[in-house]
Amino acid sequence: MELTQHLLERIREWNPRLNAYITVCEDQALQVAKQAEAELCAKRKRRDRGPLHGIPISLKDNIYTKDVRTTGGSKILKDFVPLHDAPVVAALKQAGAVILGKTNMHEFAYGVTTENPHYGPARNPWDLQRIPGGSSGGSAVALAAGLCYGSIGTDTGGSIRIPASLCGVVGLKPGLGRVNPEDVIPLSPTLDFVGPLARSAQDAAYLLDPIFVRGRKEPRFLLGKVIPRQRKVNLGIPKEFFGDVVDAEVQKTFANALRLLEKQGARLIEISFPQMAETEDAGNQIAWAEATVYHQEAGWYPERSEEYGEDVRTRLELGSKVTAVSYLRAREFREKFKAAFHETFAANELDALVTPTTPIAASRIGEETVSIGGKSHPVRALLLRLNRPANLVGAPAISVPCGLTRDKLPVGLQLIGDWTEESLLLEIASRFERESVFAVRPDPRFAN
Repeated sequence: MELTQHLLERIREWNPRLNAYITVCEDQALQVAKQAEAELCAKRKRRDRGPLHGIPISLKDNIYTKDVRTTGGSKILKDFVPLHDAPVVAALKQAGAVILGKTNMHEFAYGVTTENPHYGPARNPWDLQRIPGGSSGGSAVALAAGLCYGSIGTDTGGSIRIPASLCGVVGLKPGLGRVNPEDVIPLSPTLDFVGPLARSAQDAAYLLDPIFVRGRKEPRFLLGKVIPRQRKVNLGIPKEFFGDVVDAEVQKTFANALRLLEKQGARLIEISFPQMAETEDAGNQIAWAEATVYHQEAGWYPERSEEYGEDVRTRLELGSKVTAVSYLRAREFREKFKAAFHETFAANELDALVTPTTPIAASRIGEETVSIGGKSHPVRALLLRLNRPANLVGAPAISVPCGLTRDKLPVGLQLIGDWTEESLLLEIASRFERESVFAVRPDPRFAN
């Protein structure tokens, strides 16, 4: 009970500046926390629901919550109150989690900055003038600033991993079919995933366990007691694409992380993966088309075009121009890419690919381009660039903090696994965390 009260006090103090939450469920949270305390403290019929029992967490505001509004970060759904919980929410509640509120996000999850025109921008606690990334930006802000102990977000082209990287927390995108996306407002059903953001790989395992869809013989996660395998892990470093456009500070921090992985016994194997260069266009064609179809079928676009933010409206217009041929060719490429991905893993006996999560650290709010090597690049394209491949192939991927730039901004290390290898990614990330020098918070006031 005291833990929930403490975090609610911090939300009242800091949310006006950080804008991490759209809706705070104070009364409901206190009621659930009181019940959790009673269950855990009962003398005769004590009930322990597991590691999440009584733990305050948040949810991205595109996930249905019974009797709590779910805006999708939009004006169109500003008064939408679902009559039932999404399956992931029901599972978390069954596990005893306390829902503090719904976090800020890029409108309809259709962007990577969380500069929301309707609810205001979420602000990165490392520098309040910088973006937290998105679209699950509010979740990462709340975690980094000590306004929750875990969160559930969504990821269509990096929307869990990007804010995790820019805010210095952990973000895990599970593999295809591993977490039920039902009753989560979609962006692109082919590419959408639901997963946890947390302060550590251990906490990510706690959050993932109750919402994870397992095969018949798959064991439960070790619930945070993630033990690295004794054998060496083989980590692939793609020669193409991932290192082509990377800020010098990010590249330096990534190189230091690779040396630490080698020190821990990992084998670093350079691999060739030329198909990566085609993932940007294929991902765009699929996402643009599917997003526009959803908004058309919902009766919002173009009928209520004036209620969208300019950037989202522009992308919905792009989606209306995607031809059937372009969409089908993108889907065809996706299938070929999946086959090549698995063949590359098998041929090189890889456990994971290792890359930077994003080519840049957090840019300033309102900054649309940044310079790398004297050349200007769109912020949005850069943030999506290294994350989209895992969505196309349906593979699990995790971002773990690996250091800071000279401006004291976080840098993320990304591990991309083969299908059904979420546990292995958590193992590698947990081992890396134990010896990583990254163990700081953005501000002493956020050291909770």
